[in-house]
Amino acid sequence: MHIGLVGLGKMGGNMRTRLRRGGVEVTGFDFNPAISDVGSLQDLVQALPTPRIVWVMVPHGGPTDATIAQLGDLLDADDLVIDGGNSRFTEDFRHAEQLGAKGIHFLDCGVSGGVWGLENGYGLMVGGRAELLERAMPVFDALRPEGPREEGFVHAGEVGAGHYAKMVHNGIEYGLMQAYAEGYELLLAKDIVHDVHGCFTAWTRGTVVRSWLLDLLVKALEPDQKLSHVKGYAEDSGEGRWTVEEAIANAVPMPVISAALFARFQSRQEDSPAMKAVAALRNQFGGHAVTAAGPSSGVGETGGDGHPVASAGPTSGSGDVS
Repeated sequence: MHIGLVGLGKMGGNMRTRLRRGGVEVTGFDFNPAISDVGSLQDLVQALPTPRIVWVMVPHGGPTDATIAQLGDLLDADDLVIDGGNSRFTEDFRHAEQLGAKGIHFLDCGVSGGVWGLENGYGLMVGGRAELLERAMPVFDALRPEGPREEGFVHAGEVGAGHYAKMVHNGIEYGLMQAYAEGYELLLAKDIVHDVHGCFTAWTRGTVVRSWLLDLLVKALEPDQKLSHVKGYAEDSGEGRWTVEEAIANAVPMPVISAALFARFQSRQEDSPAMKAVAALRNQFGGHAVTAAGPSSGVGETGGDGHPVASAGPTSGSGDVS
């Protein structure tokens, strides 16, 4: 089998390599000529046998829209486009209709595995018609992990179902990561625990919380269990937000995933206005000490009601762990 692959970044490039190892011939296109097999999208289409299969692996939104539109002008009826990026499932409906008007088929495929997928294989969740999946099955088999097909691949349902499943997968990932992160912070905070890294390592075998994410956290903690070189800032890719939006739309309670998403927002605030308000209120009703903004003066100050205010310093707890 010979397919085209558009987008050869961190995942796309590794996918090209794994496909070739699996016996699938790949012609790849990327705007970076140093890694691209051909000079243009048109060259890629011309290099493929008919009916063509083109896998799109570019960022969701504008880049995917532009790529799908260009392919719609270049491909022929009965060709097949697979969107393997992190598109929102609602975009799949539009892309399928857009291509379908020209007789071009469409599948959406949620892909999980990150940079480790090259060696471990990728978890694949596909949406679309069964006969189209069968046409592309050699591609899916080359990309998925070794072992039974159903343990790394699923025909999730109709168009949009693949990306919907991947969205929920990533929402669950948010919750799992946040739980590990909160446990890590509590272990780090207790003075009787001296080997935080060892605790997580001990959990990797035989315990009910063992997982690949736990293995990766152990790996991250190996050089420095205080993560001194890492800033406490976390982005969200969009799928966590979409998961929470879908939970609201379908009246599905999702407190854990929602909290994990909002925790990432909090990480982006240098000095949280909400926490300032909480600190000020605690000072007003209970006389609890608050931390004053600005450099430490070394002189005690008082709040509006006469209660003590602590100046900010290296032990205020507001900075990165070091």
